[in-house]
Parts: sequence; structure tokens; C-alpha cells
Amino acid sequence: MKTERLINELQSLGVRLIDPDAGASGRRGGAGPSDHKALTIDGLTIMAPVHTAPASGSPYLVEKPDASGRSRILRDGLPLGVVSFPAQPKFYGLTTADGVPYSKIATLHGRDVLATTVLQSCVRYKSRAKTCQFCAIGESLAAGRTIERKTPAQLAEVAKAAVELDGVRHMVMTTGTPPGKDRGAAILAESAAAVKAAVDLPIQVQCEPPDDDAWFGRLREAGADALGMHLEAVTDEVRARIMPGKAQVPVERYFSAFRAAVPVFGRGQVSTYILAGLGDARDDILDICRRLIDIGVYPFVVPFTPISGTPLENHPTPSPAFMDDLLAPLALMLSEGGLASSDVKAGCAKCGACSALSAFERRANTGGRA
Repeated sequence: MKTERLINELQSLGVRLIDPDAGASGRRGGAGPSDHKALTIDGLTIMAPVHTAPASGSPYLVEKPDASGRSRILRDGLPLGVVSFPAQPKFYGLTTADGVPYSKIATLHGRDVLATTVLQSCVRYKSRAKTCQFCAIGESLAAGRTIERKTPAQLAEVAKAAVELDGVRHMVMTTGTPPGKDRGAAILAESAAAVKAAVDLPIQVQCEPPDDDAWFGRLREAGADALGMHLEAVTDEVRARIMPGKAQVPVERYFSAFRAAVPVFGRGQVSTYILAGLGDARDDILDICRRLIDIGVYPFVVPFTPISGTPLENHPTPSPAFMDDLLAPLALMLSEGGLASSDVKAGCAKCGACSALSAFERRANTGGRA
């Protein structure tokens, strides 16, 4: 089975683990790839669902690791290959100067990405009439696995340790949307500045489009190397149904923000996250991606996977065939547009673990031989 097809199947169908404690701990709740676990296959580290409803019935099973840390992966009992798990990071065992465990400040995503939600709350989260139906930003906070507000000093301390102890190569800073017109850009700017003063680490910041485009220059001056502004869904009908509050910021405002941000950060250093499987048709997603690529924005398209405790916890994942049919032409569009995940300085697109897109890119750029 081709690597990109296997990744799509693992991310759509999930994985059952004989040893759930293998490698770094999986993630439950939160604002990123939740209810997932990182595993490496064919040199690519991916986030595969392990705690979701589909995963419990997955045909894929990963056996207990051997002495070298490698495990066989089977489909319906038939061996397919070997996978491994990134090790539990050393920085997880430390606490900050003010007594907070490092793992509550930032977590390891994929293999070498430090990720944090600077503000673990959102103005829309407590209102089911406004909240994004897929979001679990409050779940990890309620469970005591994180703290609501990470200070710049805490983030700098943890980032420095993660680089020195675990070889972390880039960092993602996202945030729930606070009250105010900057949409979180202000707290991201002060956080990025603190981390850059402590350690030389590429940083992507993620927020909704602020009302004032001048924030893009301020974020760049503060030390942010890349910017993410995430559409999640692309058509008005799906946006209004799935994320009624966020849908009040129209798609065209995102595009005007993208056009303002690309000259500041550079072509390919601005990205957006698109969740396939929420109801947007393949052609609608590809049409938006074509517009994004034309202005220099990298569209990071990932399969939607449900998160426990959210209104969409029983929503189906997109089929592997749907993702194949979407990501293959998207990879060609990226190649023709001169954009590549490998050129992104920091962030979700560079990591690539939540999607098979980078594997499709690899195949597109080698004439289908990868």
C-alpha cells in the first residue's frame, strides 16, 4: 500500500494499540490534534486517532513495541510494515520556576514540534450557539492537564528546555479568541518576543484575522516567523452550521487578511487549516485552495476526526478515498504554485503530521515515484 494511502486510512479509521503507553503520551482534549497519538511510518511522523469512537473499531492494530521501540502494524490481522513512536520528551519531567509542570505549558506534537495554546479559553466556547462544534479547548483545562493562561516567562523557559533536551525544531503558538479587536494577536506577540529572547526557535503564531492589519507587522517584529489564520470550513453553509460564531468573520475578510499578511511574512509562510469531512464538497475545497495558492497562502488540508466531549464527537470521518481524491490534486497545485511544506519555517504545515498532504507532495515532486 502506498504511504499516502496508508496515512489517509490510519487518520480516517484510527488505530488500535496493544500498548497504549508506547512512546510519548497521546493527547486528549485541547485545541490541536486531540485524542491522537504520534507514530512514525516510512520516515513520516503522523498523528493518528487512538481515543476516538472510529478508532475502537479500526481494522488497524499496532503491536507492542520490541526492544528497539519498533512495532508491527497489521490490517485485519495481516502485517503491513513497521512503525515507531516518538519517545516521551525529557522536558515533560520538569516544572517551571513558579511550580507548573512543563507539560501543562506546552506539549510535543509530531516528532519535533513544541505546541502551546497561550490562552486556553475562548469568548465563544461557553455558548453552544456560537462555539465551533469541533472544538475541545476547554476539555483539557477542565481535566487539569493545562492552565488557562501561559505567561511569556513560562513559555520562554519551556521552549528553551525543549530545544536543549529534546531537539525541538519549531514552535506553534495558538490561542483561544479573547475579547477585543486584536483576536489574540497581542498576547501572541508578547509570547513570541519572550521565546525569541530566550532561544533561537522558529515560531508560527495562529489567530483569527485581527481587525487591524498592522498586527501582522507587529507579530513579525516580535519574532513570529510564520502565521496561521484558519478557515476550517470553506462554504458559508458549512461555516454557519459548524462554527456559527466564527462564521461571522466572512471568508472574504480572511482573504483580505491573507493578502495583507503574505508581504509581511513571505510567500508560503502564511497558512490556513482546512478540515475536510465537515460537509464541504471536494471541488469547493480545491477551488478555495487554488485561490489561496495564487496569493501565496499554504492550504493545510486535514481529515476531520471527532473529539470526545464535543457536539461532533459522533460525526463520521471522511473516507480514505475522499482524502485521496482531494489531496492528490492539491499536491499538484502546490507544486505548480511553488509552495511546499518543507519550505515553511514553522507550524502545522511544516510539521504535516495531521495530514497525508506532505506524502502526496513528495509523490508529486518525484513524478509519482515516492
